[in-house]
Amino acid sequence: MTPVPPPAPSVLDLAPVIPVVVLEDAADAVPLARALVAGGLPAIEVTLRTEAAPEAIRAIADAVPEAVVGAGTVLGPEHVRTAVAAGARFLVSPGWTDTLLEAMRDSGVPFLPGVSTASEVVALLERGIAEMKFFPAEAAGGTGYLKSLASPLPQARFCPTGGVTAANAATYLALPNVACVGGTWMLPADALAAKDWERVRAIAAEASGVRPAG
Repeated sequence: MTPVPPPAPSVLDLAPVIPVVVLEDAADAVPLARALVAGGLPAIEVTLRTEAAPEAIRAIADAVPEAVVGAGTVLGPEHVRTAVAAGARFLVSPGWTDTLLEAMRDSGVPFLPGVSTASEVVALLERGIAEMKFFPAEAAGGTGYLKSLASPLPQARFCPTGGVTAANAATYLALPNVACVGGTWMLPADALAAKDWERVRAIAAEASGVRPAG
């Protein structure tokens, strides 16, 4: 009998932190990704907020195979097609509709639809989806809100993003329904402008070592 391979790990389980990257210049994608991976953060979300994003995703997918590059700010079927064609290995949206959900399901890659209310969580659970982005995390109630969801909706797992920082990441990670967090603090604007990839690596290494508070 041919052995059945183990299931691929969820993107939520690759590292405690997923860097959320906004790139204006695709030429920065590969050195930035290498710095993040070297710092222990292999899952990298490149947001589709700039024209450079598809090219950046493609560059990382081609040149940094140890990175698990995904696309963020996915807002519709065209974004899904663009991201997957560029080599995105996961998709993240700030919210969801049935149209977007269908496109992400059909893409064949893992995805994290965004939620900010209990009703949205229940609606996704009804559709067989238990892994979600909680956004905007701090504005939508932060750790207090997520803690309140844990008992009635224990099957839901979250990646909170939006206002998550080095100062509060451990508090989020201490919650039973939080698998990882998304953030930008390991990508300071001045370091990116100076192309100081060693500084990015050092901050990423600190972020990769974040452990639940308490």
